[in-house]
Amino acid sequence: MSPYYYYPENYRPYLSLEETEKAIADIKTFFQTYLSAILRLRRVTAPLFLKSGTGINDDLNGVEKPVMFKPRNMDGVTAEVPQSLAKWKRMMLADYGIPVGYGLYTDMNAIRPDEEPDTLHSYYVDQWDWEMAIRKEDRNLTFLKSIVRKIYGTFLATEFLVYETYPEIKPILPEDITFIHAEELVRRYPNLTPQERENEAARKYGAVFIIGIGANLSDGKPHDGRAPDYDDWSTPNEDGYLGLNGDIIFWHPVLERAFEISSMGIRVDREALLRQLAIRKAEDRKNLLFHRRLLNGEFPESIGGGIGQSRLCMFFLRKAHIGEVQASIWPDHIVENCKKHGIVLM
Repeated sequence: MSPYYYYPENYRPYLSLEETEKAIADIKTFFQTYLSAILRLRRVTAPLFLKSGTGINDDLNGVEKPVMFKPRNMDGVTAEVPQSLAKWKRMMLADYGIPVGYGLYTDMNAIRPDEEPDTLHSYYVDQWDWEMAIRKEDRNLTFLKSIVRKIYGTFLATEFLVYETYPEIKPILPEDITFIHAEELVRRYPNLTPQERENEAARKYGAVFIIGIGANLSDGKPHDGRAPDYDDWSTPNEDGYLGLNGDIIFWHPVLERAFEISSMGIRVDREALLRQLAIRKAEDRKNLLFHRRLLNGEFPESIGGGIGQSRLCMFFLRKAHIGEVQASIWPDHIVENCKKHGIVLM
């Protein structure tokens, strides 16, 4: 996907830098407390690095390379910084013995050196990673939608908190989130790119959950990339399409475009993992630690996802650049353009 640079004309942030810092703390504290209560999630501590060669780290779209280093006094070991904790969380459900209907969440801080920094993307990623143990019979679209609605309720509550504290930032989210499959979008807008389809859906509905991201659609291409070994994007669902996963996307009024805030889904079972590894020609992964444990039946069925912390704050505070809500480094052209347009980077 091409980098996205957007600098709105006559931009004036609602909050000063000092007010923004306070608002970020308030939003993060409220959101994670509400989310953990409504989904019954226990907070756990996440690793800052993992051993290479275990298959636990997320390979995202399969081309990004993690930051790696050789730890002292551990001969033969290479450590790597997680790009996300999608697979680690499922291991922890098993290792902590968390029962069905309960789960865990953690603060995930990642470094993605291959990221193309722009208005929405940074080398630094901060998100809440969460995972819940479910029953085999919960692996269906109805259950997925029920969890999405609970998460969306948390967004609505957070939006009200911001409005109560900063009345000039008016609520804009609709009362309900709209569900639509990626295949429905490609049929509705056959001449548009996936990003343009998202823009049309988000503009129309305000908040959408796009189902089935990862499998090829009728145009021969996936809506977006997904690794083969966590989300289930290949199982047929009750609507007659493929996939038990998706993205939560809002319409961002300052950027005037679709704004992804969460990626989530029901996770692969044994059959889906084998099928998706074959589709992606990645069957050699079956011998890695994570994949062996899953294939041996050591993990519970689960649902999980990630919710971007900076993305969340960027949306609710109506910021024009992700650098307004997180401290990172940026190419000179981004720094210069932000100064010209009144965008204060942290």
